[in-house]
Amino acid sequence: GTTRDRRECIGRIGGTTFRLVDTAGVDGERIGHLYRHTTKNPLEKQMMEQTLEAAKKSDLVLLMLDARVGITYDLMETAKWLRKIGGNTIEERTVAILANKLEGDSWVYDGSPVMDTLDEVNRVGFGEAIPISAEHGEGMADIAALIEDLTDKKRKRLGISVTEQDMERMKDPEKPLQLAILGRQNVGKSTLVNSLLQQERVLSGATPGLTRDAITVEWTWNGRPVKLVDTAGIRRGVQRDHSNVIEDLAVRDAMRAMKVADVAVLVLDAEAQYLQRQELAIADAVVKEGRSMIVAANKMDLIVDSEYTKEEYAEAVSKQLESRFPLLRKTPVVPMSSLTGECVQDMMPVVFEARDRWARTINTGTLNRWLEEVIFAYPPPRQNGRETKIKYIMQTKGRPPTFLLFCNVSSLPQNYLRYLTRNFQDTFKFFGMEVRLAIKKSAESNPYKKSIKQTWKGVGVGGKEARKQRLIRDLRDHGKPVKKGRRRRFKRT
Repeated sequence: GTTRDRRECIGRIGGTTFRLVDTAGVDGERIGHLYRHTTKNPLEKQMMEQTLEAAKKSDLVLLMLDARVGITYDLMETAKWLRKIGGNTIEERTVAILANKLEGDSWVYDGSPVMDTLDEVNRVGFGEAIPISAEHGEGMADIAALIEDLTDKKRKRLGISVTEQDMERMKDPEKPLQLAILGRQNVGKSTLVNSLLQQERVLSGATPGLTRDAITVEWTWNGRPVKLVDTAGIRRGVQRDHSNVIEDLAVRDAMRAMKVADVAVLVLDAEAQYLQRQELAIADAVVKEGRSMIVAANKMDLIVDSEYTKEEYAEAVSKQLESRFPLLRKTPVVPMSSLTGECVQDMMPVVFEARDRWARTINTGTLNRWLEEVIFAYPPPRQNGRETKIKYIMQTKGRPPTFLLFCNVSSLPQNYLRYLTRNFQDTFKFFGMEVRLAIKKSAESNPYKKSIKQTWKGVGVGGKEARKQRLIRDLRDHGKPVKKGRRRRFKRT
């Protein structure tokens, strides 16, 4: 019962690729929840609706059972349910039964209860079961062969032929924007995702902690590909039940989604009125990871009225964020109500602008003109009685924006770095992200000045030490002492 939402990914077995959807478990009781108008457990009904939607859109449904347990009432009810569901027609959808937990071949012998189970499965009506072991990876080749066969049949039925241009396009598609939705529990993250997609794609409700997994949804906004990731709510460590491994795994999954995102959306709850410590901790993690961030000020329908506008609400959130996290001043704030859908569509243009700023590269000439202006306005302080010189600046990479300052010192005071960062953000509009400024101490001497080879230095015309040095030099150059010449003598007058 760990899985709730349906999770999608691209699967590969050898050279066979396919889109794989993992769904919540199905049994007779949950199927009953699906068709009741009123139910005491709405969560079970929502989970079954997600499973039903996945089955309707599938070309192949893999129905898995525990081969050591055998045929159960729930399996028979699920098989009956799969025959009745709509979506693709029976000719277009194939149902295959996977008999799991069959490692090796120790179960293959006459009178084996497993063999009897496999014979009973044949009478379910979906053909012979495929014996596999999901834990050990056995039986995957049979699944791959089935997928390849169904792929070829579908292409022939639809008249699709894969050309070389299609193959090149498949190899080099446009890279989608990675967008992670983050926040505390019950702030409306899943409702925001459903409102953006305009469908009930993920589970949502008033119960905290409904989302357990990071659900990735591939989506196209105005012709531009987006990978939208709905994450579980993140509570403070002291508030978590660490005996519940599922919550810890959900938080790790959310942080993993944040680390690979281009832009992170921090969702706030208007009912809280103030930024919570946990929200500041999430924002700090986003900044340290080098991601771009925007703020979705959700649930504005609860506080916005004729006397208090959404612009005032956004400004109040921005001021709170700046006062408690100065690095994130002027971070884009989008007021919205994910429940009513008001202003939700205003978020995506802001997201793409944030991604473009985050990935932007600035040429070295522009950077050094900016550096000259800021140094002229406020020169760096002297260090150890010595003048500090910042010679030039260059960008080493984007995503996140990283710059290298060449100085005659190995470090700059923190207050001066903050001054540079603040001025840089104002000039180039790098708001909602960390601007990384690294310091490199340049060489003391001129690296382009030709060095003069140092010759032997004598220590005087006469004297014992000078004669010793001349002897060593003669032995090194000629292999023997040079014959002494006649010393000139001058007559004293």
